[in-house]
Amino acid sequence: MGRKFFVGGNWKCNGTVEEVKKIVTVLNEAEVPSEDIVEVVVSPPFVFLPLVKSLLRSDFQVAAQNCWIRRGGAFTGEISAEMLVNLGIPWVILGHSERRSLLAESNEFVGDKVAYALSQGLKVIACVGETLEQRESGSTMAVVAAQTKAIAGWDNIVLAYEPVWAIGTGKVATPAQAQEVHCELRKWLHDNAGDEVAASTRIIYGGSVNGANCKELTTQLDVDGFLVGGASLKPEFIDIIKSATVKKSA
Repeated sequence: MGRKFFVGGNWKCNGTVEEVKKIVTVLNEAEVPSEDIVEVVVSPPFVFLPLVKSLLRSDFQVAAQNCWIRRGGAFTGEISAEMLVNLGIPWVILGHSERRSLLAESNEFVGDKVAYALSQGLKVIACVGETLEQRESGSTMAVVAAQTKAIAGWDNIVLAYEPVWAIGTGKVATPAQAQEVHCELRKWLHDNAGDEVAASTRIIYGGSVNGANCKELTTQLDVDGFLVGGASLKPEFIDIIKSATVKKSA
């Protein structure tokens, strides 16, 4: 059984109520491949989660952009996994490079977050990726392997490879660069988590994905979809979802 194509839209810290409603309307009116071919998850800011969930078409799902490392309590400003479950939010993004760099989230901290979210029944989009300095020094695989090693419980995880140097910069990894890292990540999963996990885990690419470059990236053997940033706020997100048909016909 092949890995179902996965397209996530990370809206980051963007949007007003009116803007969010417009984005959802565009998504709801779009003609896209069926759920059998592509799984679509959009991730609005926390304050818009209930609104988006209530308005969004039933074949698309919703993700939070983060959750706390343990049960809620005296943690001002945080959102617990239990709260997300209570709201009926099935997915959460964890380990995004913006949180690793700006908020100093370590590999171990991210790993603990993933474990707790999974324990509460959430599905996780777990992010890994190297900086430009790390890539140029030849340590890409050592970095992403260390980040991946901190993560466990692969049944409900989608692994997102997002080279930090390509996020929001307009630079994008070439299809060959993306495939190289995805292939190595799959080998790592094979060696450390077993054949079945390596074969079934979806490894998606993020980093300035847009309507113009998605189809070429889709043709790569180990690219199982995308985590899209800025383009997920625009109509071209539909084109990225439709690139799943390229993978299906490949």
